[in-house]
Amino acid sequence: MTIQLKLHTKPDVPVEAFNINTSVFAKLSNTKIASLLVMHGNVKAEIGDFFKVSGKQNNKIILAGDLKNVKHVGTAMSHGEILIKGNIGSHVGAEMSGGQIVVEGDAADWVAPGISGGQIIVKGNAGHCIGAAYRGAHIGITGGEIVIHGNAKNEVGGGMRNGVIAVGGSCGDFAGVNMKAGSIFLLGETGIRAGAGMKRGTIAMMQQPELLPTFSYDCVYKPIYLRIYLMYLKNLGLKIEDKKIVGNYMRWSGDSVELNRGEILVFTPPDIA
Repeated sequence: MTIQLKLHTKPDVPVEAFNINTSVFAKLSNTKIASLLVMHGNVKAEIGDFFKVSGKQNNKIILAGDLKNVKHVGTAMSHGEILIKGNIGSHVGAEMSGGQIVVEGDAADWVAPGISGGQIIVKGNAGHCIGAAYRGAHIGITGGEIVIHGNAKNEVGGGMRNGVIAVGGSCGDFAGVNMKAGSIFLLGETGIRAGAGMKRGTIAMMQQPELLPTFSYDCVYKPIYLRIYLMYLKNLGLKIEDKKIVGNYMRWSGDSVELNRGEILVFTPPDIA
């Protein structure tokens, strides 16, 4: 069995549920879990005020219900699993260092800001600032994996220093803005100004974007490491055609307003290459 939290009272305003994670739940009884603090707006409340707690400990938590107003689930978790059966609010998995979170529905803005390890998989769509640096900060994620099966909005991977982010659907503007290092894979349509201000790292795209003029063309080639990454992402359930795994990619260097050591790789069909 696992620890199960089933929503019985829908919150009127967002609930900040920092304590819903395996690191906090470890070795606690169900009664103790139900008494853990959450913030309902600016009012202190307990997990039991909104969730029925059942099951037994095995380092896994299952959440069920309309959780769009439940924020910060999995914050700072270091191990174990969280399965979210439905949609989830913002900041899911923030600053996690290990473990896995799977969201079967959609996720709001700020999926996994500040993570250094672990894996977050969103089966639906996600909002803005996936794995991005907080406002006023310079560094985004420093490790781990974020996999979005659906669409994402603006500033995916902003300021990221390491790790992997993959978006199976379309992506908004400014993907990889101020990127320091790491890898971003964009499998659908991509918005404008990708890689703006990037220093290092890789942004791989499957469709021709509108690139900034501060990126310069290098060559067309078949990156072996990219093939390995794409095969791995396909095994995670993302839809990637074989021709894109083994195909040619156009390489662009940038951003020249910074170190000019980042790269954007764009899938290039044979008739173009």
